[in-house]
Amino acid sequence: MPRFFIDAPLHAHALLDLPETVVRHVQVLRLTTGDALTLFDGTGGEYPAVLTTLEKRHATAQLGECNVREAETPYRVTLAQGIAGGDKMDWLIEKAIELGVSDIQPLATERSVIRLEGDRAAKRVAHWQALAQAACEQCGRNRVPRILPIRQIGVWLRDQDAMTDYGWRVLLSPRADSGFDSLPLEAPSRPGVLLFGPEGGLSPHEEAHAQECGFAAIRLGERILRTETAGIAVLAALAARWGGW
Repeated sequence: MPRFFIDAPLHAHALLDLPETVVRHVQVLRLTTGDALTLFDGTGGEYPAVLTTLEKRHATAQLGECNVREAETPYRVTLAQGIAGGDKMDWLIEKAIELGVSDIQPLATERSVIRLEGDRAAKRVAHWQALAQAACEQCGRNRVPRILPIRQIGVWLRDQDAMTDYGWRVLLSPRADSGFDSLPLEAPSRPGVLLFGPEGGLSPHEEAHAQECGFAAIRLGERILRTETAGIAVLAALAARWGGW
């Protein structure tokens, strides 16, 4: 059944005017009046609905009762990712959301291959947030992760208000002494954060700063993973370890 994100609060039994973006998608899928669909607003739960009218630029849907079904993991983890170049960041965000990440914090680092500031940064974050919504439509999640504003890694690490949100902090580094098995067997009750570098990884200075801020460094065996692989590999491993499947 087609699923669509609605960027507005939804209510049971409401007759809803669908946004233009959803109308276009409905037309691409060649849906017709009377067809069933599922709508969600990203705050939890979903609504079965029926397409009641469909015109060139306008469509309505009749909502049913809220279904409280959820597809979240039993733990919460933020992915703090050094911004990767090309389409790697898009791919990484999409797959991380499929694997249950709670939020994504893009970071500008010494080795980031692209620099985003001002309007360019805001537009890219909006683009990534749209990708997050689309990924939730596809994978069945009813809570849309936040793509947080881009931060410079040093400033972010010094932000004690941000750091206190995380009960556990893990840094992935090929120079670390500890391996993945050093992580607890049971899912922590508090939210945590996984920190990854961009292409080329974090600099030694950035890694040292992160460890001074309470991050535990781990490595993934003898192979060096690409930035777009590392985060996804760890999220998948955590799902297997902490009951996220």
